[in-house]
Amino acid sequence: MERRGLSGMVSEAAAGLAALLTEHKQRSGLSYEQLGRKVHSSRSTVHRYCTGRNVPATFAPIEAIATTCGASREELAKLYRAWERADLGDATVRDSPGPDTVIPDVEVVVPERRRSLTKVALAAVLGVVLLAGGAMAYPPDRQLPDIVPAVQASMWTNAPRAIEPEFVGVTANSNTGQMPSFGVGSVRLWNTRTRWQNLEPARGSYDWKTLERLVTGARGAGLPVTLTFGGTPSWASPNSPKSVYTDDSRTGPPDDLADWERFVRAVAEQYRGRIDAYELWDLANHQDFFSGSMADLVEMTRLASRAIKSADPAATVVCPSMGELWDPSAFEKLRQFARLGGYDHCAAAAVKLAPRNDSDPPETMLPLAREIEKALHEAGAGVRLWSTGSAYDVNRQQPVDADRGAQHAARFFLSGLYAQYRRMYFYNWGSAKIPIVLQPVGGPHTKAARHVERLNEWLKGSRIHSCGQGREAGLPDHLWQCRFDQGGRNFLIWWTIDRSERIPSAPGTTSVEGLDGTGTPVEPGADVTVTGSPILLRLG
Repeated sequence: MERRGLSGMVSEAAAGLAALLTEHKQRSGLSYEQLGRKVHSSRSTVHRYCTGRNVPATFAPIEAIATTCGASREELAKLYRAWERADLGDATVRDSPGPDTVIPDVEVVVPERRRSLTKVALAAVLGVVLLAGGAMAYPPDRQLPDIVPAVQASMWTNAPRAIEPEFVGVTANSNTGQMPSFGVGSVRLWNTRTRWQNLEPARGSYDWKTLERLVTGARGAGLPVTLTFGGTPSWASPNSPKSVYTDDSRTGPPDDLADWERFVRAVAEQYRGRIDAYELWDLANHQDFFSGSMADLVEMTRLASRAIKSADPAATVVCPSMGELWDPSAFEKLRQFARLGGYDHCAAAAVKLAPRNDSDPPETMLPLAREIEKALHEAGAGVRLWSTGSAYDVNRQQPVDADRGAQHAARFFLSGLYAQYRRMYFYNWGSAKIPIVLQPVGGPHTKAARHVERLNEWLKGSRIHSCGQGREAGLPDHLWQCRFDQGGRNFLIWWTIDRSERIPSAPGTTSVEGLDGTGTPVEPGADVTVTGSPILLRLG
């Protein structure tokens, strides 16, 4: 329902906001009707906002319109300040969201106490930037207590699909050859001194010792191996920038691409049948890891794919990973790679689908997953999606307490299922200097590791049918759900985003299991407690 100004007039603050928004509209050359279609709203709603007749209850509709018109980060910040002033004006009352109002999948709701925000807090609010189409990034340091994230994601139902045994994966950051002592489905090798520089320190001279130790350890533990490439040797690209590593590796493509194709072929021949998948570069859209063009990367991908398929046809070729995708410039490189046909040469696309900070709810990465899928679809890239890492600054983030970390570790994988990803590699295993620790090398595994192990057991041999949350999916508010079957029996996994709710059990529920290994029989219709720690409901 709309609410008009108290006096029927447009306030000065609302007029200022409208003038800025109209400027963006005129610059874009789009009509009200065209803008409405692009932001999934009506012509009249966009017109009301651009004329100042109404001010939306949240900043999200203004941001969606401005982003569609090509507004920059600074311009979005200016619009936010204008919207804030309009909110505090005395002549215009907020327009409450109607059925055609754009509300992005991740909404930042600023409570009434925003009037007392400090300048620092307000600057952090203004740092929240919407990616094209509705993927919202969180401030670079941490989420302020004044900001409450309301995360939404589209429900879906498909024909049942088997969950790959390798789905619950971890990235090993140790070159010892030791592997997790808790149950996971696969292991990815990175930061293990197995970069190209390490494996081929001189042209045609290979050093397999470290990689051999790691592959032997993984195969002995029954873990399929994904090897990630990166780190051009200094001899292959002597004039390109040095990488962030201390091994003198470089970020540029090799001067002679034949060196790259020969190296990839040598690895695939050496480890035929022992390495299951090859990720062709890490963080290839970041200058610290790859400073060549996307055209260079596409050609390297084509050559590497050809070499692997020739040497080991059973191995899976995974396109170079793309990360920091809340940054529009980084996202644009993914688009470029896709438009140039890079994904035509791979069976899977690797991205760093992870929360901006490990202390953020894992579900906050779902709108970004939608934007990635949309970009690939627009480029005609029909590939499976794998998440193979975290944020670039993960090692500098603050530790997450044990209980919250355990919940977030499990929900990282569940959010991946919600996004319909085929593999999720948690970053990382082996290190104690990350926000959520699974198990330091040689040390005991943590509560987070035990939760990941239990979730892996729940998912073994299962097929996923659907995922949904809240009223759109016919569920109680705040409830997230994915539905599975396993050996002819159905089960649900329920969770909330860091809150506790008493909810009637689903029809047919016979028992409830927790990630701590507990199990409880359930009477028909009895309430169950749902928290940020997922539970499994057995049906029938």
